[in-house]
Amino acid sequence: YSRPVQRIQEVRALRAAQFPEDAGPMAHPVRPESYMEIRNFYTMTVYEKGAEVVRMQHTLLGEEGFRRGMDLYFERHDGQAVTCDDFVQAMQDAGGVDLTQFRRWYAQAGTPVLDVSDAYDAARRCYTLTVRQHTAPTPGQTEKLPLHIPLRLGLLDAGGAEIPLRLEGEAAATGTDRVLSLREAEQRFTFVDVPQRPVPSLLRGFSAPVILKYAYSDVALAHVLAHDSDAFNRWEAGQRLAMNVILNAVEAIRAGRRFSVPESLVRAFAKLLADAPADPAFAAEAIALPGEGYIAEQLERVDPDAIHAARNQVRRALAQGLREEFEGLYETLAVAGPYAPDPEPAGKRALRNASLSYLMELEEARIRNRCVAQFRDANNMTDRMAALTALANCDCPERGQALSAFYAEWKDEPLVVDKWLAVQASSRLPGTLEEVRRLTRHPAFELKNPNKVYSLIRNFAANHVRFHAEDGGGYEFLAEQILALDPLNPQVAARMARAYDRWRKFDDGRQGHARAALTRIRDAAGLSPDVFEVVSKALA
Repeated sequence: YSRPVQRIQEVRALRAAQFPEDAGPMAHPVRPESYMEIRNFYTMTVYEKGAEVVRMQHTLLGEEGFRRGMDLYFERHDGQAVTCDDFVQAMQDAGGVDLTQFRRWYAQAGTPVLDVSDAYDAARRCYTLTVRQHTAPTPGQTEKLPLHIPLRLGLLDAGGAEIPLRLEGEAAATGTDRVLSLREAEQRFTFVDVPQRPVPSLLRGFSAPVILKYAYSDVALAHVLAHDSDAFNRWEAGQRLAMNVILNAVEAIRAGRRFSVPESLVRAFAKLLADAPADPAFAAEAIALPGEGYIAEQLERVDPDAIHAARNQVRRALAQGLREEFEGLYETLAVAGPYAPDPEPAGKRALRNASLSYLMELEEARIRNRCVAQFRDANNMTDRMAALTALANCDCPERGQALSAFYAEWKDEPLVVDKWLAVQASSRLPGTLEEVRRLTRHPAFELKNPNKVYSLIRNFAANHVRFHAEDGGGYEFLAEQILALDPLNPQVAARMARAYDRWRKFDDGRQGHARAALTRIRDAAGLSPDVFEVVSKALA
C-alpha cells in the first residue's frame, strides 16, 4: 500500500488498543519503572507507542538528521547492551536538537491531549493558534509535566490552496507544511501574511500520539477532506465527520428520538468514492466507519447497544444513499487473471470488498447471492474471507452453509481454521456468545494453543456489543476461560484479562457484572502473578 494507507492502518490500531491502555488501570510508560510480572509488559504501549516515540524523533530531526543519528548510534553502540537514553543521545548529538525534555515520553504514561483554539485578525492579516497540552493522571503518576510534542500542520484558504507559513518574527515564509515544537503547557503561534481566515490542517501524518481537540465545523471538515494535501488528514477529516454523526445518533437512540443521517455525510462519502480510482486502498480506509470500541472511548458513559445500533444505522444509510456507487465499484474493481499480492490489485480488492460489505446492509437476496458467488469462486483468501465475514454478520440460511463449506475445505490447515474461528467470534449477531461457547468444544479449538485462544476468545472479547452484553454473560464467559487457561498459560490468560480494563466506563449494571467476574478471578486459588497483577489493578 501507499505510505498514507500504511499510516492510517497504524493509527487505527494505536487508537483502538493503545489509547484505551493509556487510559486504563494498566497504564504504564514506554519504559516501565516497575512491574509485578515482566511478561505483562509485551504491550501496545511498549511496542507501538514506543515506535511512535522513535517516529517523533524522525519528525523533529528531519530525514537527514535522523539518518545521521542512526549512523552515530550504531557507531557508538554496535555490539553493546544499550538503553533508550543512549538512542536519544545519539539523535540529539547528530541532529542538533535538544531532546532533554523529549525524554519524558519514555518515563511518563498516558495519552496527551492537545486543546487548540484559534483567532484571525483581518486587519493585521495574522492568524494565531493557541495550543494547550495536558495529560490526565495515571496509576502511580498523578502529576504530569509538559512534553516536547511535534505538531505538524498547514493552513488552507477558501479555495483549498495551501497558504505559505511565516511565523511572527521570521524574515520569510518557509513552505506550506511545517513542524512546531510544543514544549510548554500553553503556547501561542502567530502566522503573518495570512490573507483570509484559514482552515487549519492540524497534526498532519499524526505527528504525535496525542488526542487533538479542535472545534472543526462539519463544513471545515468537508473542506479538509476535499482539499488537504496530507492524505492522513483527509482520512481523519472523514472519520471526524462520521464520528460526529454516529455520536449524534447514539444520543438520539438513548433519548428515544428519531434520527436521520445528514445528506452532507453521504455527499462527502460520494466524493471519496468518485476519487477512488486514484488510490482504491485509501478510499477503502476512508469509507470504513470508526470502530465501536473507539466510539466508546469518546463517551463518558458507554452504552454498547446504542453505539452498535447507531453505527449500523449510519452504515445502512450510506449503503442506501450510495448503492449505485457501491455496485459500480464492485463490478469495475474485479481483478482479472491469477492472484497477485501487489499494491494495485490489493487496493482494488480492498475497496471492492468494502463495497460488498456496505451492500450487504441492504439485506437483499440478490446481493446475498452475489456474496455467496464471491465466496465460492474466489481465487484468493482475501476475497473469500471478505465474503465469509459479510455472511457471518447476516442472519440468513447462506451463513451456515458458507461456514460449513469453509471448514470442510480448510480443516487441515490450522492457520486458516483460526480465521474461521475469528470470523464467528466477531459476528454482530445476537447469538454469538452461544456460538462461541459451542466452538470451545469444537475439534478445531484447543485451549492449550495460544493461536486458537486469540482467534476465538480474544476476538470475542473485542466484539464490543456482544462481550459487553447487558446480562453480563460475556464477562462471565471470559472469566471461566481465564481461570481454565491460567494453569496452562498464565501469560496468555493475563492478556485475555486485559479485556476488562475499561469496565468502569459502563453503566452500573454492567459494572456490577464486570466487578463480579474480576473478583471471581482474583480470589481463585493458585492464581498466577501474571493474571493477579492485571485483575488487581483493574479492581483497585
